[in-house]
Amino acid sequence: MTLNEKSRPRRPLVLASASAARTSLLATAGIEHRVEVSHVDESQMQHPLTRDRVLALALAKAEAVAPRVADGLVLGCDSLLDVAGRALGKPRSAGEAAEYWGQFAGRTARLLTGQALLVVENGSVLQRASAVAETELSFGRPSPAQLAAYIATGEPLSTAGAFTLEGRSAPFIERISGAPSTVLGLSLPLLQRLLEEVGSSVEQHWRTQ
Repeated sequence: MTLNEKSRPRRPLVLASASAARTSLLATAGIEHRVEVSHVDESQMQHPLTRDRVLALALAKAEAVAPRVADGLVLGCDSLLDVAGRALGKPRSAGEAAEYWGQFAGRTARLLTGQALLVVENGSVLQRASAVAETELSFGRPSPAQLAAYIATGEPLSTAGAFTLEGRSAPFIERISGAPSTVLGLSLPLLQRLLEEVGSSVEQHWRTQ
């Protein structure tokens, strides 16, 4: 660690998300953090472009949590699957989940994850850094029986795009081009870049024990 890095304040990282996958990603990477759920109504945030929408939602989540933090770095995230320009979030029903799969099965789609990092000091936001990470996924074609069985588990109803890389749909994801963590809802390479942008670094947030 350099002298400059030692002089940087070590602000706690606060994840503005209830996502177990995001928490698990940070924990697996050894990044110490705590969770504050934003309770932002995602349905109220509409943008014609998927990239603009995930970025706006990530910022809205971080800003919703910032007033609860005296000093720290607040991280907001949002992910959507973009299929030919259409943004697919969490399906509202089993029928909608099946409709989603009908759109991207056998095709390549883009998973976009927006991330916003706010620096809070003495209850005020001093800095903002935000960007979007993108990963391409090539999906296989599950048989009608396989798709029905998958949807019946209820798993796709809780994930953006009605699929998840670490769950039962993993056998139907044939190729990934980009950071796998982006698909899980939090791009670790992007987090490192945002931390550097606000004068921090990922190693400053590693657990010491």
